[in-house]
Amino acid sequence: MRSMTRNPAFLLPLLLAAVQSAFAQVQVFAPATLPEVIVTGNPLGSDLFELAAPASVLQGEELFRRRRATLGETLDGLPGVAATGFGPNASRPVIRGLDADRVRILQNGSGVLDASSLSFDHAVSIDPLVIERAEVVRGPAALFYGGSAVGGVVNVIDNRIPQSAIRGVNGRVEARAGGAERERAVAGVVDIGNGSLALHADLYSRDTDDLKIKGFARSARLRAADPQAAEAVGTLANSASRSDGGAVGLSHTWTDGYIGISRSEFNSKYGTVAEPTVTIDMQSSRWDLAGEVRALNGPLTALKFKAGKTDYSHVEVDAGTPATRFRNKGYDMHIEAAHRRLGPLQGAFGFQVVDFDFSALGDEAFVPSTNTGSRAGFFYEEFTVGKVRISFGGRHERSEVGSAGGGEVPFGAVNPRFDTAQTRNFNANSGALGAVWSFAPGLALAVNGAYTERAPTYYELYANGPHAATGVYETGNAAFGKEKSKSLDLALRMKSGKHSGSIGVFQNRFNNFITLFNTGNNRGADGELNPPDAGDETSANTGDEILPEFAYRAVPARFRGIEGEGRFRLSEKAGILDLLLQAGYVRADDASTGRPLPRIAPWRYGASLDYRYDRMGARLDAIVVEGQDRVAAGERPTDGYTMLNASLSYRLPAPGVRLEAFMRGLNLLDEEARNHVSFLKDVAPLGRRSAQLGLRGQF
Repeated sequence: MRSMTRNPAFLLPLLLAAVQSAFAQVQVFAPATLPEVIVTGNPLGSDLFELAAPASVLQGEELFRRRRATLGETLDGLPGVAATGFGPNASRPVIRGLDADRVRILQNGSGVLDASSLSFDHAVSIDPLVIERAEVVRGPAALFYGGSAVGGVVNVIDNRIPQSAIRGVNGRVEARAGGAERERAVAGVVDIGNGSLALHADLYSRDTDDLKIKGFARSARLRAADPQAAEAVGTLANSASRSDGGAVGLSHTWTDGYIGISRSEFNSKYGTVAEPTVTIDMQSSRWDLAGEVRALNGPLTALKFKAGKTDYSHVEVDAGTPATRFRNKGYDMHIEAAHRRLGPLQGAFGFQVVDFDFSALGDEAFVPSTNTGSRAGFFYEEFTVGKVRISFGGRHERSEVGSAGGGEVPFGAVNPRFDTAQTRNFNANSGALGAVWSFAPGLALAVNGAYTERAPTYYELYANGPHAATGVYETGNAAFGKEKSKSLDLALRMKSGKHSGSIGVFQNRFNNFITLFNTGNNRGADGELNPPDAGDETSANTGDEILPEFAYRAVPARFRGIEGEGRFRLSEKAGILDLLLQAGYVRADDASTGRPLPRIAPWRYGASLDYRYDRMGARLDAIVVEGQDRVAAGERPTDGYTMLNASLSYRLPAPGVRLEAFMRGLNLLDEEARNHVSFLKDVAPLGRRSAQLGLRGQF
């Protein structure tokens, strides 16, 4: 069966058959019973069914069930979403094959300023333990969030600034233990209010041991290529972690608005896996200010703003000695205003300002200190013609990316590898047009097209040095121009009573897609190209370690794929039984040569049975991940696997508290599973068969 599913078209009749089966159970389409969900991709708010861009929302029991140690792992498996997976501690979402600075990560609508987009080993400075909701927009959302959202947006919401009135005390506590990493985690969230003032506080802590794996850490292909290397079996060395943090927020709420402020801290220390002696010690502190005023008189009906200021740093510690310190300090401010209806038009406009200083200090710093600043204005409008809801908008953004070079820099480092100071300026324009046609009760056709320009990042422009945690030498190109892309998205959606589903296709074409390629060359730590080998992978000239060279290149590229999901009610006689289906495929090529781009997720499809009866719940998930043999030059294929997971939950009787216990089994088939999207797929497999226990109380 796996050989058949290498053809993406194989999925289409399966999904259509499932939809037809669900339709056959319903004689007449009833109005949707799904609640309205406000999503990140529309400043006016929209039901998921009526949003032109495809989106997913993760919250409530589903978020509780899927919650993992990293944001990438938590969202992995949503339609179109994979995860980078640099071992068990650093994982960033990948949407439709796009990652890094093409997927914008937001916290309560404000940008997260850390170093996770710079390198796969850098963790996102958000812990899923305390988030209440995650919204994922697939496809370009550059209108509202800039060119770094050409692949999509992930917005996590944690209520650290309460936006609505709170009366009394409510909150939750959560504890979990187990898994292949032997996680021990606990979190507490509390909200207190008198109807006008609202106070939020949260705390969390997480510890993990080295990950237990099935068999060898190195893949069979890597062992065959280098049979003399030392072997690790059963445990992924240097993968343990410890993290903690928390926040406090205060807001004043009233009938038509709120204003509030919060302070949060995030701390994490974890092994990098790729280098057995390197750990990362990370800290991030953040101030947030947000407010909204609704029901205004005059030309504006609502005004809202969000601003976040972040001071982030982490140290790469090699054998107990600090080697390289990364720091990112800056702010992100976003202002939106909704205007009164102008004829058929209803819409909003806004402004965004982002500014941050980045530095990497130490002998092995691979990027110079830089400053990035951008100023942008945008607008969004929508109107209805008959059964068609049309939306359109545009954005202009001016960016300045400056390098301090090898001289004096903001945080006081000098490095001769970097060129003299220079500054690049970019003017980026983006636009989008979408429509949702509700052509029959419970059926809609959504189409969304976008043109996006993205300014290259500081590391794509100026990188030049060894990166200890990943074990490669990275080089950028200061001559890069704007990255330009055109995308088209088409989806058929259905909902009827307890049934819902969608199937869609997409394509994204880039004129000059900037990505990291293995050049086939080697570099010494001082930058020497292809130095003579003195043995043990050290340079005969300098004695420095020799590393493979990875360079950023701009190539024409094409991404296209298919994704589908559905939820169908099978029975309500002895409890509620639902069938969930999902599938996704993306094909990404260098359009000039037809060769695959690196680290693209393979075919993935699966089904779940979700059963609920009174206080009990049970779920069985079977996900098939095909092997990936369409690989870039210098990249190894990965084998497919089937991930079988199961969970049981029970709501305990407790007065005044909703107390729920769960038990979850992961990788029940004990497969050796490797994530092809991961930079470390050949040295860091996923965890082996394990069990996890948890308890959650809500009051």
